[in-house]
Amino acid sequence: MSDQAERLRHRLRQMNSKKKARTIAISSGKGGVGKSNFTINFALKLMEHKKRVLIIDMDIGMGNIDILLGVTPRHSFVDLFKNGSSIQEIIESGPNDLSYIAGGSGLTDVFQLDEAMFLHFQSQFESLIASYDYILFDMGAGATNDSLHFISSADESIVVTTPEPTSITDAYAMIKHLVRVEATLPISILVNRSLKERNDSSFTRLHAVVDRFLEKEVTSLGVMPDDRNVLKAVNRQQPFVLSHPSTKASMAMSAIVQNYLKVERKEQIEEKPSSFLSRLKRFVVERS
Repeated sequence: MSDQAERLRHRLRQMNSKKKARTIAISSGKGGVGKSNFTINFALKLMEHKKRVLIIDMDIGMGNIDILLGVTPRHSFVDLFKNGSSIQEIIESGPNDLSYIAGGSGLTDVFQLDEAMFLHFQSQFESLIASYDYILFDMGAGATNDSLHFISSADESIVVTTPEPTSITDAYAMIKHLVRVEATLPISILVNRSLKERNDSSFTRLHAVVDRFLEKEVTSLGVMPDDRNVLKAVNRQQPFVLSHPSTKASMAMSAIVQNYLKVERKEQIEEKPSSFLSRLKRFVVERS
């Protein structure tokens, strides 16, 4: 009996030790801030640390992950609902075997899922949880009530901005909406295209306003310098961390990912009260 009990305890330890993919919704208050490009290069750097990463382009009809990667996808996220495809069938492979799902077109609003569509998504998404360490949702710019609910269901959100005053204002508006929907959502800020690599005050200003008016603690993911090699890589449809690995932008991305992985985030070590799917289901049920 003692051997049987020990085997049972060992099996339970194995089950509990299985890591589940961390879902990260990457958003921005406005378009043109380099959100999708950041997502791709962030993912590739995570992969250099032996992390299994999947990007899902959630900007249906306007997605550009495949364009930035210089690839032509055979399938898209829309196929999951319109054609009844399995989620494994629509996963494409990009540079360095980066896994991604293209946005595609053909749905008015992918976030307006009825119960049957959600159950299909749920059954398919569950197969990804144990297959990846990180699932990155590249969200469309701006916010709707449904997209906000989707972002708020993720384990954390990264909001991308630039130092421009209008971009900072739009980032604040996005954070305000997210806090309204889910006040406990962990939010990080990525300042892109900064002319000041180390002493950029954009995050400090944004942090102060968020803290004062929203009483929300946001953290800095880091600062990406304005680097002309990034534009060169975009024009060539290549990730800059691969085409220009020794430039300022690539080195900054390396530091951002190293710091991200090094920090023991409180929400990662605490047992989550609910999963991404259960949080998302709550919003679907409430809407219906």
